[in-house]
Amino acid sequence: MKVIGLTGNIGCGKSTVAGMLLENGVATVDADAVAREIRQNDAEARAEIQRRFGTYEAAELAEVVFTDSAALRDLEAILHPRVRGAIRARLAELAQGGVDIAAVEVIKLLESPLADGCDEIWVVRCDEADAIARLAASRGMDEATARTRLGSQSSQDEKVAAADVVIDGSAPVEETRRQVERALATLRSA
Repeated sequence: MKVIGLTGNIGCGKSTVAGMLLENGVATVDADAVAREIRQNDAEARAEIQRRFGTYEAAELAEVVFTDSAALRDLEAILHPRVRGAIRARLAELAQGGVDIAAVEVIKLLESPLADGCDEIWVVRCDEADAIARLAASRGMDEATARTRLGSQSSQDEKVAAADVVIDGSAPVEETRRQVERALATLRSA
């Protein structure tokens, strides 16, 4: 099974690209969804998060960790090993089920050992103004909050430098779709 590592900063269109991959027969695994499942269902993780932060609710955690880099590192230390393990298990299940291509959508893919298991790294990049507008529309963030979230992530330039494929998330959706389909066709023919 070939694995696409799909990454990019918040608001750039990773989930849109993941949806396009799914429409084209690619199994997808979303690290954020896996983290939510763990936060909700893993009693040990919930207890650790509750002890450290006084809550395990996403909105309350976000208010703390996106303004305090030490708190973010603490939360990642609790969740990321569990998330990586769950993603690896899902990829193994997909491979055993005969899936030929899977994509893992991970915002901090390049900072993670998961990147080593990817055949290609796809980066979705976009203009900062587009990301801020999307975060306002989809998550109700004000500009300052959106900029803080973007500032907590590695730069797009760093991600693009590590990419095998770069998808323009600021392009019209049909152009983005064409980029995804071309890159997917190239991967399938390799």
